[in-house]
Amino acid sequence: MLPITKNIILASSLIIPFTLKTFFPYLWVDISYFGDLLWILVRFVSRRRRRPFFFVLDRFLEQTAAHPDKPFIVFENERYSYAYTDKRSNKTANALQAHPGYKAGDTVALFMGNEPAFLFTWLALAKLGSPVALLNHNIRTKSLLHCFNCCKAKVLIAASELKDAVEDVLPSLTEQGVTVLLMTKHCNTPGIESFSDKVDEASDAPLPMSLRSHITFKSPAVYIYTSGTTGLPKAAVVNQNRLLIALAVLSSNGVMPNDVFYLNLPLYHTAGFIVGFIGSIETGSTIVLKRKFSASQFWDDCRKNSVTVIQYIGEVMRYLCSTPKRENDKDHKVRLAIGNGIRADVWREFLSRFGNIQIREFYASTEGNVGFVNYAGKIGAIGRVNFLHRRLFPYILVKYDTERDEPVRDANGLCVEAPKGETGLLLSKITDIAPFVGYAQNEEQTEKKRLRNVLKKGDLYFNSGDLMRIDKDNFIYFQDRVGDTFRWKGENVATTEVSDILTICDCLKEANVYGVQVPGHEGRIGMAAVTGKEGAQFDGSKLYKHVVSYLPSYARPRFIRVQNAMEVTGTFKQMKVKLVEENFDPGRIQDPLYILNDNEKSYVPLTAQVYCSILSGNTKL
Repeated sequence: MLPITKNIILASSLIIPFTLKTFFPYLWVDISYFGDLLWILVRFVSRRRRRPFFFVLDRFLEQTAAHPDKPFIVFENERYSYAYTDKRSNKTANALQAHPGYKAGDTVALFMGNEPAFLFTWLALAKLGSPVALLNHNIRTKSLLHCFNCCKAKVLIAASELKDAVEDVLPSLTEQGVTVLLMTKHCNTPGIESFSDKVDEASDAPLPMSLRSHITFKSPAVYIYTSGTTGLPKAAVVNQNRLLIALAVLSSNGVMPNDVFYLNLPLYHTAGFIVGFIGSIETGSTIVLKRKFSASQFWDDCRKNSVTVIQYIGEVMRYLCSTPKRENDKDHKVRLAIGNGIRADVWREFLSRFGNIQIREFYASTEGNVGFVNYAGKIGAIGRVNFLHRRLFPYILVKYDTERDEPVRDANGLCVEAPKGETGLLLSKITDIAPFVGYAQNEEQTEKKRLRNVLKKGDLYFNSGDLMRIDKDNFIYFQDRVGDTFRWKGENVATTEVSDILTICDCLKEANVYGVQVPGHEGRIGMAAVTGKEGAQFDGSKLYKHVVSYLPSYARPRFIRVQNAMEVTGTFKQMKVKLVEENFDPGRIQDPLYILNDNEKSYVPLTAQVYCSILSGNTKL
């Protein structure tokens, strides 16, 4: 019997692993992920229980005490240690506290690009207990004023190169009694004060904790702006609790203390600010900060600074794959790429060309209450769903009517779940552990993101606005955005905002803005169907000058379709579905078509030749 028993054990030891790999191929990575989830929960709960309250700033101070001389920020040819960053932020905080136009706890708007002063100033404001509004440095005039006003900021701190943009809105800011500080040593403009000189002269003594003793987990930490269906950007409220959750989650994203993190995405965005900046505070890593993304300089920067972790959005990876091939493409130390929005074909090409880099694709939104991580590395998926994740953060995919632009409901008025394998709208339940805080000074739009009576009467869900699909292996895939928002060059574009700005132009009466797909590009590019005012001719030069004055480059409609009359639904909503389907193909559209031409500073006729050049990739958009 003994030999038989040994044979059975031997056979079992061979069969069981084979069976598991065949029928449960993701078992071990699932178990590992469960472990990560438990670690995240334990870390979050333990920090929540600490007294006095523990926030992101406290984690930074822990890291500074542990390794004061370690480089925290590498920027161009300068290196700033954790200790220097701490002292510089103290100087910034003390300079601001001494200013009569500021008192500790006031909301401050930060209007800067990617530079060390952005990070120093945010830490300084955290030490003073001030919430910070992160303004997109591309916005101007009306949008800039709107973003500033909706967070009720008392102070605006701007980069020196943005002086002209600040001067454009200065009369309104002065009227409101706003303190305007410019990061420069000299400023002659009345109403704008220099600030860098005050920082240089200020003490680097630590700030007393009493300045932030009023802060709770529900206190706003930052306002991050997100474009939506309303037109102008909305200020998503990111409170201290959400940042604490982010710290715990980012402790398990694969980044280690000895990693060097390449941060080239905008710091005013969730990706750059939370994943890049806040994530590096959690892990104690070094940040290589870049003013803006450059495909041609990307890998040279990585080699020069021994970068080990990079961050991306889908467009970044495509741009990198579009650069001319080099013999040293695989000569680097990058081991991990974290981000979202990479297409499956680009994913494969990236790995083939640049080597065995782990891609950590995830899904999340600034204001949303659910996220997914593709911890198994399945190419094309944004994440993997499992029962534990769904138990902690309940979500559902429901059938969606694209024509009516709303979820499908049954005879009882409840949403209909989309079967596995079919596309559905992602809804996530609003709970104590997965709250939806909403938008500052915008209860109407906050309410629009809440969806009631989803699975039963009286329940409450967050409407992500994203269409997803779950396959038979429980991987989840992003399909598209719904409604009036599209994404181009990594930025959300609100169609209503663009429409409102277009119709200010003298020659236009109506504008219906939508996004269209372009082969070889991520997201959708802006297009507008317009009608002219009676007796007015379409003026491509005037419209070009108008959109350049009012809109950042990514929001400018690249194509214009001039119609005699605007098509609307029975409820007088502008029809987009047919327009989107017809794209910008002059072979399918009888209406006059125009394309934005920066060289000629005008909208010029879109010919069949230009159309073919776009499809072939010869004309860049």
